[in-house]
Amino acid sequence: MAMELDAFATAALEELRAAGLLRSLRTVGNPQGPLITVDGRELLNFSSNDYLGLANDPLLREAAVRAVERYGVGAGASRLVCGNMAPYGELEDRLPAFKGKEAAVVFGSGYAANVGTICALVGKGDTVILDKLNHASIVDGARQSGATVRVYPHRDMDKLEKLLKQSGPCVPHGQSSTISRAGRAAHPSRTLVVTETVFSMDGDHAPLREIVELKDRYGAWLMIDEAHATGLYGSRRRGLAEELGVEDQIDVTLGTLSKALGCVGGFVCGSRALVDLLINRARSLIYSTALPPAIVAAASAAVQFVMSDAGQARRELLLQRVKELHQGVVNLGYRSVPTGAIMPMVVGDEVKAMALSRRLLDAGVFVPAIRYPTVARGAARLRLTVTAAHTAERVQLLIGKLSGAGQ
Repeated sequence: MAMELDAFATAALEELRAAGLLRSLRTVGNPQGPLITVDGRELLNFSSNDYLGLANDPLLREAAVRAVERYGVGAGASRLVCGNMAPYGELEDRLPAFKGKEAAVVFGSGYAANVGTICALVGKGDTVILDKLNHASIVDGARQSGATVRVYPHRDMDKLEKLLKQSGPCVPHGQSSTISRAGRAAHPSRTLVVTETVFSMDGDHAPLREIVELKDRYGAWLMIDEAHATGLYGSRRRGLAEELGVEDQIDVTLGTLSKALGCVGGFVCGSRALVDLLINRARSLIYSTALPPAIVAAASAAVQFVMSDAGQARRELLLQRVKELHQGVVNLGYRSVPTGAIMPMVVGDEVKAMALSRRLLDAGVFVPAIRYPTVARGAARLRLTVTAAHTAERVQLLIGKLSGAGQ
C-alpha cells in the first residue's frame, strides 16, 4: 500500500513539474525585512506582506519578550478550555476600538477566521455569494458550510444583483432571525455576500459602496475580508470600508494580524451578539489551541502602534515607496495597480513566470512566481509587494533588476 501511495505521489509531482506548477519550501535564515537570507543567499525581498515593516520591529519584539517572561511559550489548550490567557483580553479590547465596532474575537489564523465564521453563520438552505477572485479560505468556508454557493465574475455588480434576486426571500433588512433550541435560526433563508476589500493577487478593490447598496436592497448580510487593507486605508487606518464611508453598513468585518500588523492570527469585529455567537459556534476557534501569549501581546502592541501618529507616519512612508515602485513598473510596460502595496506583473504562462522568477533570483531578488491554483491557469505572475522598510534606493535597484531580467 505504501509503495502504491509513493507511486501515486511521484506521478503527481511529475505532472506538476511538467506544468510549471511544482512548489517547494525555502528556508529563510533571518527576520522578515527588505533583505532576507534564503538557502544561505542574501536577497532583496519584495514578496512579503509585512506592509508596515512591523514583523521585526523592536516595539513588537519587546512586547513578545515580556509576555514570554510572564506567561511562557504555549497557551496549553483551546480558548474555551484554559488557553484564553490574559493578553487576549487586551487585544480584544483594542481591536474594536481600532475598527470602530462593538466587539472582536481572535482566531489562530485568517484562514481559520474565514472558515469558522462563514460556517457559523450559514448552512443548508442558505446561500453564500462570492466574488470569483476571493481568497481560498473564503471559498473553503463557503463550501464547508453546506450552503448553496454562487459566484459572480470579479467585481461584476450586475451579476451580483441577479444572484441576489435568485437567492430567494431573505431576512428583511433591519430585522434579525431568532435562534431555535437546535441552534439554527428560524428564517425563510439567509443570504451572505462575502468579498475581500483589497484582492490579494491583483491588488484591486471591491466596489464596496455598490455591494452595500445591493445587500441592503435584497436583505442579505455582508462579510468583508480586510486582510490586505487593515492598517493601510482610511484616515484611521481601519481599512477600505472606512475609506469609502461604509463601515456602519458592514455586518461582519474580518481582518488579519499577519500582514500590516506583523504577527499571525485572524480576527472578526462586529456586534457583541455576533462575536458571542462565533465563540459558541465557530469550530475553527472552539477546537484549536489558542495562539501563544507572546504573539497576542505583540499583536496588541501592533494595533496600538497603527492607531498612533507613528502608525500614520509609517503608512505615509509606505505610500511613497508604493508610488516609486508603481512608476518604475509601469515604465517597464507591465500592467500594475497604482493604489496599494500589491503590484502584479502578469506574465501569463506558468513556465515563463517561473523562468522570470529564477532570473531575478540569480540577480539577487526574491519574488516567487504565483501560479495556479492561487491564480487562474494562464494568469501566472510575479506579485511584487513593497513595505515601509524598503528604501528608495532598494526600490530603484529592484526596477533595474526587473529591466535586466526581461519578460
